[in-house]
Amino acid sequence: MRYDTITEAIGNTPLVRIDPSVHGLGHIDLFAKLEMLNPFGSVKDRPAWSMARPHLQERAGGDGTVVELSSGNTAKALALLAGLHGLRFKSVTNRMRVPEIKELLLLLGAEIEELPGQSECLDPTDTDDPLTRFHQALSGPDSTYLHTDQYFNPRNVEAHATGTGPEIVKDLDGRVPDWFIACVGTAGSSTGVARALREHDPRVRVLGLVADKADFIPGIRTIDEVQQVGLFDPATYDSLASVSSQDAIDGMVTLIRRCGLLSGPTGGAAYQGAVRHLASVDAGLAGTGGRRTAVFIVCDRAESYLSYVRRRRPELLGAARRGHSVTSLTDAEVRAEGRIVEVDDARRWMADGDPRPLVVDLRGPHAYAALHIEGSVNIVDELFEELVRTGLPFSKRTPVLLACPVGEKSLRYAALLTRMGHPDVRSLAGGVVAWRDAGAPLVRE
Repeated sequence: MRYDTITEAIGNTPLVRIDPSVHGLGHIDLFAKLEMLNPFGSVKDRPAWSMARPHLQERAGGDGTVVELSSGNTAKALALLAGLHGLRFKSVTNRMRVPEIKELLLLLGAEIEELPGQSECLDPTDTDDPLTRFHQALSGPDSTYLHTDQYFNPRNVEAHATGTGPEIVKDLDGRVPDWFIACVGTAGSSTGVARALREHDPRVRVLGLVADKADFIPGIRTIDEVQQVGLFDPATYDSLASVSSQDAIDGMVTLIRRCGLLSGPTGGAAYQGAVRHLASVDAGLAGTGGRRTAVFIVCDRAESYLSYVRRRRPELLGAARRGHSVTSLTDAEVRAEGRIVEVDDARRWMADGDPRPLVVDLRGPHAYAALHIEGSVNIVDELFEELVRTGLPFSKRTPVLLACPVGEKSLRYAALLTRMGHPDVRSLAGGVVAWRDAGAPLVRE
């Protein structure tokens, strides 16, 4: 198969049936759409090319910089496309949380600028946080950047409405699947595919998967975060369900070891969420003679996420399982063992406690530098989790107040430290946002 340019290889990815002996659904045919086999390695190749093409064709060989608010696959595809056309690429993000992707972007020649942003941490000074203000500047008439604007650009959706969705119907011999299961990130793929499928048959059911609150799955947002995405429309989905990082890794391992699909965690979450949701549908079909069809997307490949797996499931990579992990706690355990303290009580504790608590801010360094509780120390959550295992910089006798953006992540750490024998660790209820809203003082670094 001959191409004149790599962009001609974008799309027309395989649709592969998952063997029923793997997923255990007796009356449902489950298919994986392998978007990881796009030339740049992910589902984002389609919208990146769709969004960038007008800019690139106009400015090819000239002077210009493509810019996008992305820390993952969209940035990777745009960096390659920009370089292909002799242009520069700049990634602006709140925080690069997967080191392999950051290193790959640097290898591709991308410039990376990290700012405190609303998804990582609400800026306590203003709901117009730095990322939002940067986005507004990029969209202004005086901007010199070539801004692809993935969170609001309709070409993101159109790439899947005219490509991914119709390909699924074609590969099912003109039939529309009964179910489409989609992880929700920018909402471009789920919205576009759903639109295309419903044009053929409005009865198709769409399940949107979001990440558990206070959890992190690359490429998937929490239910709170998706509200910030301009392309997100709740009407797209018949229902929304949450998945955890453990679900994502479990599904990833199943797809790799049982199906030969080198899926990343987003595809693993899609598979695990699909099987869990469809189990009740499958049970209802027993004895009816009916069959149903479902499709999910494998968004990208495993190789970029080895550090993500190593932190959460080291035994999968030949290392010893860690004794204490915040991700191993169930929600019930967090509620039972995690202690919270309201803002007013926290202020009194900090002023009059004997001894006074050590205040640990778990947010990223940029957000901490923007504004923080006076006297707090900044230990980023990933580093804090590592210190839990290797040795915290305070004794068990030290009372500790933990703070994060909205009080969810800090509560998990409070529960974990309580389980480890720390007698007085509390989580700031509502996090730094609640502290700000209560009018409590914040300082700038």
